[in-house]
Amino acid sequence: MKTERKPTLSPSKITTYLACPAKFGWTYMKPRGRWYMRAKSYYSFGASLHRVLERFHDSGDTGVETTHQALAALDESWLDAGFSSAEEMADAYGEGKSIIERYVEEHEVARAGVDTLFVEKLLRKDMGDFVLIGRLDRIDEHANGLLEVVDYKSGRTEVTPEDVASDVAMGCYQLLLREAYPERPVKATIVSLRSGEQASYSMSDEEISEFEFALGELGRKILSHDYFELEPVQKRLCEECDFLELCKTHPDF
Repeated sequence: MKTERKPTLSPSKITTYLACPAKFGWTYMKPRGRWYMRAKSYYSFGASLHRVLERFHDSGDTGVETTHQALAALDESWLDAGFSSAEEMADAYGEGKSIIERYVEEHEVARAGVDTLFVEKLLRKDMGDFVLIGRLDRIDEHANGLLEVVDYKSGRTEVTPEDVASDVAMGCYQLLLREAYPERPVKATIVSLRSGEQASYSMSDEEISEFEFALGELGRKILSHDYFELEPVQKRLCEECDFLELCKTHPDF
């Protein structure tokens, strides 16, 4: 007898639900929603940078080790979807080049004595009613045995330890990493690619336990929600949402 697979939730799905259950429904539950999803320039920009940094930190990829090679990789990886004009894309590409140049030049000094174990690592944790999955940008190992999950943010210029501590995705990543390496200390770091700023936070055993419990409760709420009878509630994010026209068809919106 074939066992039914458990549903999966990712940090992206969870944060989408927290932002707006209606958006979650249109994105993941209702096939009609896919026809309204538009390409976003900031997604293309972030994905292009992520791909270069993935290759730069991948010990098995010897093609991106210098600034010149990293810039060539950016040219190869560049995504042009979502930009409103050639001028907008050119400006973004120029900014991307500056970010990559600074990052590569500063990296060896800033990360001396730290080894990268994995890039774009997919981890899973059984949460009972669902499986939590997450793809981690980078996992570093420090000389003292500490494991650090590093997450790149291309859309922000400032970051604080408080930002990391309150970030749902970073909490998920620490939970996943602790599951995979229960005997190792773990911390999470957000790197703001635009400014070069970074901040870290390490959840205590008590915090990770509370987070896991709350995440389980939230996950069950997400999975039990009736998205086909959902009454959309107008929010500030509606103006830029792909699904605004769909929500406007509801008589009580």
